[in-house]
Amino acid sequence: MLRITKLQLLCMTLILIPACSFSLFRAQAEPAKQDNVVPFLQELFEDRTRLLMDQDKTHIEDHYLLTDKRSNYAYLHEINRAEYIQEWAKHRKMKFVNAESSIRVARAVVLGDTAKVSLVQSLKLSYEYIDNYPGRHDFGIGTRHGITLRKKDSRWYVEREWYSDPLEENAKKIEKSDLFFTSHKDPPTPERVIHKYNRARAVDYANKYAGTTWGAGNGQRYNQKYLDYNSKGGDCTNFSSQVIGDAEEGGGLSMKSGWHYLYGHGGSQAWVQTDAFKNFLIRSGYGKIIGQGSFSDIVQSVNERQQQLDKPQLMPGDLIAYVLKGDVDHFSIVVGFDQRGFPLVNSHTADRYRVPFDLGWDKNTKYLLIHIQD
Repeated sequence: MLRITKLQLLCMTLILIPACSFSLFRAQAEPAKQDNVVPFLQELFEDRTRLLMDQDKTHIEDHYLLTDKRSNYAYLHEINRAEYIQEWAKHRKMKFVNAESSIRVARAVVLGDTAKVSLVQSLKLSYEYIDNYPGRHDFGIGTRHGITLRKKDSRWYVEREWYSDPLEENAKKIEKSDLFFTSHKDPPTPERVIHKYNRARAVDYANKYAGTTWGAGNGQRYNQKYLDYNSKGGDCTNFSSQVIGDAEEGGGLSMKSGWHYLYGHGGSQAWVQTDAFKNFLIRSGYGKIIGQGSFSDIVQSVNERQQQLDKPQLMPGDLIAYVLKGDVDHFSIVVGFDQRGFPLVNSHTADRYRVPFDLGWDKNTKYLLIHIQD
């Protein structure tokens, strides 16, 4: 995406503030490993991961200064995200059965009782359905964090934290629905048809370059051929354009009509900006809207098309646009379906790998299913 929203301002703060802060500490900084900063961070993220599973607040209380406004805000954020993810699973007739986390500390410096940290968390979550759909589905989320720690009584505490959180939603605003996806069926493929869009390669690209999340390839790094737009409002549209348009590894759609990327310089407006990208897809004929509306509307649309195989289906390599207050706020790439037929997506900002498409969104979100024309 390339739209300045609350979520993106948090992301921009994450990218910009720690860099400035670190420069102030460089001259007299002590090696962080000698002051138990890294062990504290490992314990912090392990306990926060446990919280996602059982919502036991005692896991993380000791890591925050609850009487400090900024520290308490960071603490409550973690409590709320744990509540959200469990409520979402309940509404989708799922249960989370496992959570694993790893962190990669990019930079950590200490000056006296303060530590400034920049790190990446790779989170793996697993769920099962509570009815007759056996098997476990694993998905990943990657986030970049800027954290200020404060030492008190010889212990480290989280004083404040910034990160672009894909689970930052209100548990009370999850759309309730009695509709559920039916098992996905691949539509028949006509023989001897030469496709201008290579779906298989597009999905492989989306998986390889999904970024910091568990499950991603390329050492959990973006494709270095392209600029990273995270600090400029978001990278989701840039990534979606890469997936469908990269000629070497992606879907191979030809650049045209203002939708292009100039290597070494950046992408055009239609390449990196959400609404411009959506408009380009429809006007160029590359994409066609095959479903739109609320979560329930999307379930009904996908299920109906499963019964009408002569119509375009939602398929791996297609796109989903997320609309808030009439404007496209985010893009993701469909990369598959789970055991029950729930569409799974990859995206940047934050980084997602095979995540159920509506996780991290609420009842105010409208969706556009965009089928890429073969």
